[in-house]
Amino acid sequence: MTTTALVALTSPYPFWQLSDRHAGQLRSAFPDVRFLLVQEHDVPAEIRTADVYFGWSFDAEWLSASPRLRWTATPSAGVDHWPAVALEAAGITLTRGYGYHGRPIAEHAIGLLLGFSRGLFTSARLQSRSVWWKDDVADSFFDLYGETLTIVGCGSIGIRLAEVAQSLGMHVIGVRRSPPRSEPGGIEWVPAHRVREALPRSRAVVNLLPATDETHGFFDESTFEACRPGTVFINLGRASTVDHDALLGALDQGPLAGAALDVQPRKPPALDDPLRHHPRIVLTPKSAVFSHAYMDQAVAFFVDNLRRFLAGQPLNGALTPTHGGTHDPY
Repeated sequence: MTTTALVALTSPYPFWQLSDRHAGQLRSAFPDVRFLLVQEHDVPAEIRTADVYFGWSFDAEWLSASPRLRWTATPSAGVDHWPAVALEAAGITLTRGYGYHGRPIAEHAIGLLLGFSRGLFTSARLQSRSVWWKDDVADSFFDLYGETLTIVGCGSIGIRLAEVAQSLGMHVIGVRRSPPRSEPGGIEWVPAHRVREALPRSRAVVNLLPATDETHGFFDESTFEACRPGTVFINLGRASTVDHDALLGALDQGPLAGAALDVQPRKPPALDDPLRHHPRIVLTPKSAVFSHAYMDQAVAFFVDNLRRFLAGQPLNGALTPTHGGTHDPY
């Protein structure tokens, strides 16, 4: 029986869309696979013939109409919006993409760190209402060279960020449940339950935690209280991992000098949301993973996994055990 792959990768942004060129690459690489390229609203009508689904999201209601489905894949790093439990119960593998999110996220994180450390955000805030703001920058800037950066949830994305930070002369502490099997050079590894030992040593903290029951509210009042005075906090992980009332308190009465959030509790945040108006918070609109190379790399990852799937081999990025494989724990 011919393998059918249903692909629903549309987006308002061209760098997150499957282009005609990508479709041609898939068909050329797998001439015996039937590829159906659809809009997401067409998935319920087409998924009954699919063995493989590749898309941004998956509705649990589609399972009842998916008698042939064996593997679902997303190019996203996070799958908290996917019905992982229902897929596992149905014996369907779920894979996520990894390895290609690190570069744009590292660039975004370093951009935010430089914005704080070089007084760029201070200048942007004051240029239209201060005659001259040199003294303000002099009071708030800091060097990255010789400082410590702690990356919480330090998987493959965090390791890429660590490499860039080290090139700027920073010492990097990687926080995760357990050290990686092959430890990249120069990173000091700290288990997640000892994160409060790393925070007092850190001038900057980048949060890359995924959304799980275990990580919900990980950054709470006590965590922020453990931070060193003058710390900059950057969240490029999930909003649910941060208590935002505690974050505001840490900015107003606690040790934080500034915060940058690529994710917020509400999307978009209300116009009167205090996160929008705090003078030492910078918001970006979930744009840390913007990259014009994104879909090229996502398709290459999928192509490799599709070869594995057709050969009955373990899949990379597998989060359900049906086809085994490897994933990238924080």
